[in-house]
Formats: sequence, C-alpha cells, structure tokens
Amino acid sequence: MSKQVLKSGTSIGANVEEATGAQSKKDFLAKIFIAYKETRETRFWLRLLRDSKFITDKEAESLLVDCEELAKIIGRIISTTKSNLKK
Repeated sequence: MSKQVLKSGTSIGANVEEATGAQSKKDFLAKIFIAYKETRETRFWLRLLRDSKFITDKEAESLLVDCEELAKIIGRIISTTKSNLKK
C-alpha cells in the first residue's frame, strides 16, 4: 500500500508539470484531470493505510488535509479551464 501511495502521490506533481507544458488548452485539461484523479487515488490509499493501522490517525489526518487541499486547487483549475474553453 505504501508503494501505491508513493506512485499516485508523486504522479500528481508529474502530471501538473506535464500540464504546464501542454500543447493546447484541451491537452492541458486532459493532463490536469489526470493529476486530479491521482489526488483522489492517493486519498484512497491514505485512508486505507490509516484504517489498516499502518499509519497513525494523526499522520493520516495531516496528509489527508493536504490531499484535500490539492484536490480543491486542481478541481478549481479544471473548472476555470473548462469555462475558458467555452469562451
């Protein structure tokens, strides 16, 4: 499980970085959406690690708060980009 959280957690940043070099707004949106999905996957693995007692509730809470903040930021980027594509 810890390997999974490492993979999905680091994938968030990698996909955001790829999005910044996107060839178009649609390409940007596709890549940033992958980052959002990886954020959700990371949240899943963190909850599983917490519920399985591999990490403490306190450790999990801090990481889950960070994960939730990232999801909100990336979600807002997606909303704004979609809105801009409609214009």
